[in-house]
Amino acid sequence: MLTAGLDIGAGMTKAVLMEDARAVTAETAVRSGANLGTAGAAAMDALLAAAGLRREDVAYLATTGYGRYQYPSRDIQITEVTCSGYGARFLFPGTRCVIDIGAQSSRAMHLDERGRVRKFKMNDRCAAGAGRFLERVSRGLEIEVTEIGRLSLEATDPTVISSICAVIAESEVINHVTEGRRVEDILAGAHLSIADRVVALARQVGVEDEVTLTGGLAADAGMVRALETRLGRKVNVSPDAVYAGAYGAALLGHRRLLKRQAA
Repeated sequence: MLTAGLDIGAGMTKAVLMEDARAVTAETAVRSGANLGTAGAAAMDALLAAAGLRREDVAYLATTGYGRYQYPSRDIQITEVTCSGYGARFLFPGTRCVIDIGAQSSRAMHLDERGRVRKFKMNDRCAAGAGRFLERVSRGLEIEVTEIGRLSLEATDPTVISSICAVIAESEVINHVTEGRRVEDILAGAHLSIADRVVALARQVGVEDEVTLTGGLAADAGMVRALETRLGRKVNVSPDAVYAGAYGAALLGHRRLLKRQAA
């Protein structure tokens, strides 16, 4: 039985195909762009092509993410909080706290022993606590966004970024450059700035046992180090962490399909 999860995020749209809620058959990711519905269709087309399947071969499709309502061919839509929690548990079964950092927002969740979200806190009012902030910093420093995580690891004296607004913080970064601060130190400071905001959310929901990082910034080594520094503990990170929301959607879609069949 094949179920698909489609996570239409503000920055990237991810799609996964799972068989019997156990094995991942295929996965793909595309840039979301301005039209989220188009991004969802492109991701699904790429997913089906990778698996050599047609849409009718997929028994159930669940959408999640910022644009989850924008894909009309869905069977159900599920919030990204719920899906990220289930996806994190799929990747790391011992997870009790999930930190999810995407392009537009960040959130922290506390899970029960079955992977259900019991408490969560979200920052979606300012990009200073999410990936868009790092994109602004990379533009200000004229560095490819894919390089900022690696470069931040070479910092020797991280520069404090005090602004709580992403737009003002970008100006602050430029000021640091004119003052002669090292690029690596500025980047490390930017990562720590995000970590401070996200860890504050995590402490509100409870940091215990295993902590798992999901979302696009899980692929940023500098973000992982910044979080571990501020938390004072190891953080679970998977190469597939960016797909956690899509995994959760596919898993929950499978559960919903079984209930429908039983009914």
